[in-house]
Amino acid sequence: MESSDVELDLQRSVQAVLRELSAQAPALQSNQGMWRWSLHKKVERDPSKSPALVRILLRELEKAESEDLRHVIIPLLHTLMYVLTKATGITEELHQRTYTLCTRLLTLPTPYCTIALDCAIRLKTETAVPGTLYQRMVIAEQNLTNELYPYQERVFLFVDPELVSASVCSALLLEIEAAQEQQTPEACMRHVVSHALQAALGEACHAGALHRKLQASSRRTLEHYFHAVVAAVEQMASEASPSRAEHLERLEEIYCSLLGPAAARGRYGGDPVQDRPPGVPLPSPCITFHLWAGEDQLWKELVLFLRPRSQLHLSADLETLDLQGLRPDQELARVSVLSTDSGIERDLPLGADEPPAPGSPEMEHAGLQRKGGIKKRVWPPDCLMPGSWDGPPGLHRRTGRPSGDGELLPGVSRLHTARVLVLGDDRMLGRLAQAYHRLRKRESQKFCLTPRLSLQLYYIPVLAPEEPAASRQPELGELAAFLGRVDPWYESTVNTLCPAIHKLAKMPPSLDMSRTVDPFLLDVITYYVRMGTQPIYFQIYTVKIFFSDLSQDPAEDIFLTELKVKIQDSKFPRDGFSPRRRGVAEGPGAELSMCYQKALLSHRPREVTVSLRATGLVLKAIPASDTEVSGPSQHPATAAPVTDHTCLNVSVTEVVKSSNLAGRSFSTVTNTFRTANIQIQTQDQRLLTLLLDKDNQRTFRDVARLEVAPCPEPCSGAQKSKAPWSSSHGQKEMETVKAKPKPLLMPINTFSGVIQ
Repeated sequence: MESSDVELDLQRSVQAVLRELSAQAPALQSNQGMWRWSLHKKVERDPSKSPALVRILLRELEKAESEDLRHVIIPLLHTLMYVLTKATGITEELHQRTYTLCTRLLTLPTPYCTIALDCAIRLKTETAVPGTLYQRMVIAEQNLTNELYPYQERVFLFVDPELVSASVCSALLLEIEAAQEQQTPEACMRHVVSHALQAALGEACHAGALHRKLQASSRRTLEHYFHAVVAAVEQMASEASPSRAEHLERLEEIYCSLLGPAAARGRYGGDPVQDRPPGVPLPSPCITFHLWAGEDQLWKELVLFLRPRSQLHLSADLETLDLQGLRPDQELARVSVLSTDSGIERDLPLGADEPPAPGSPEMEHAGLQRKGGIKKRVWPPDCLMPGSWDGPPGLHRRTGRPSGDGELLPGVSRLHTARVLVLGDDRMLGRLAQAYHRLRKRESQKFCLTPRLSLQLYYIPVLAPEEPAASRQPELGELAAFLGRVDPWYESTVNTLCPAIHKLAKMPPSLDMSRTVDPFLLDVITYYVRMGTQPIYFQIYTVKIFFSDLSQDPAEDIFLTELKVKIQDSKFPRDGFSPRRRGVAEGPGAELSMCYQKALLSHRPREVTVSLRATGLVLKAIPASDTEVSGPSQHPATAAPVTDHTCLNVSVTEVVKSSNLAGRSFSTVTNTFRTANIQIQTQDQRLLTLLLDKDNQRTFRDVARLEVAPCPEPCSGAQKSKAPWSSSHGQKEMETVKAKPKPLLMPINTFSGVIQ
């Protein structure tokens, strides 16, 4: 195919993706989500098309910038970066042109400038050291051991068999296993070496000869060249001003050492273009498939992920913590000893407050001594924030480390990234919220996962295939619908997977293993977990439940999307219950007393107390329209999230009594208001039934009163503490005053976050 024909074909594919985003082509609805995948497959099958596709995407981005077509900027940026990560034939001029464009996009508001900055930082390194992005991605995702880049990532795919059919679970498991059978450590090391040499040497690299040589190399030889290539790339990328020319010289030496003296530039026999094999594939990440078994499963899987290197990169404080996490929660033990000091600071010897060096005699007797009186262990303020999972911003991105890396405590590096992907509906998200709350509660008592692990949450909706007419706005897919409204690229890429997943489940398994099949679902999942780096934070709410039986202890639970309150059938009246009162009770609904703080634009507190007769209530935490996007929030990891606008949308079905000549009649009217805190109590014999997150397994009956409020971060208590904290700038006094606990927010990663 000629160059003009190739560019024309790619241009048509790009335009199809953009038309789908603009929602101007109803005929494309049947192929929704396939256009982006087919575009990447064209380049994957013929890597020589990569430069042409990069030029087309750059033209479309420049056009979107000049015409202010912001809805296509983020999808084009993600598509462009994905192509640049996998490609090997991109010139320095194209890299520099892309970098310049990203710097111009920094003038746009968030989230455009945030994503543009991330792309610009990665492109700056890729321009000087080609192949860095590919190499780091493969090493981290495949857990290849290397001292210069010791980061590890894993995708945990959770599916609840009670919510997702067995056929869907089996189809997903078979596709994942079939794709990962070919991804041995040896094959991944070959890909890293081949990609690095081709990206640096360009057309001078004889890819065919290199491919044959690597295939014939032993494991020991392959590891030698793998570590040599990684060392050359990482050492150059870590320099303040990396030189592309010096990088080229280093890789030429490795290339000549691998293929022999005849491999010098222009001296190897054969035409490098004609001898070029298919492009170097980008292996899918390491994905482990798990059937959801309970709220403790998430914690246990994360601990097992850290266990292989549990003895590395630990500070003295963390070595005393329980990393198993398999026992019930216990408070850290505190031993009281007899103290003879006065407790007065001036009576202490010099240097008494300085911590002893690890391994010193003072450290051995530290548990038997008391210096400076009683001091509570206080973590830095950043460690107490929900955003602390993402680590200090800027540090990991400027050094090319995986997202979420950094150091929260001295000597403890975040070398692991856990990408937790759940499939299901709103009920599955409610169970995930329970597990997330449980995990954060454990961390408030045993601070062992947060400093060493970056946790990223992802969600792919899988709804029941019944009732296709109602699949556009399904009752169990409200959170997925909200994510699709605020992030069009999520709607186009992820929300369209549900029909494809059910279609895959109905297909019989292929017994012909020799035939190559493109795993569509696995490719989309891989694209989502790699490029979905912008979290949207959802407030978790806690509900305290008081039962009619006073001997029964109150219960406490949390919910993420919805709390539904129903009126139970009336019970038989007690002895002495008056007929007049009984007649009132026999009317529809129940007498309820509600006390809540009304949400106002002025943010001023306004308490409202009302008594009414209602047949039920629904408390929704997910905004129902684009005008209520202020519910979930997007915030940087350095500042506490702003949750003033985070509130519940309460719908009360009120009973209105009217009298006429025919007698009394009852009608219902729905009243709505917004609040963050509410207390509801029944005033008669009718009790309440609560349904949390639309999950029948989370039902509470015989409820007399309930209290709903934003769930606080477990490690942010209402207390005052004053203690020294060592920092890189010296030791300073830090006084932490926590008058109001921070809210617990659960992040779900998308491609752009909330686009206002």
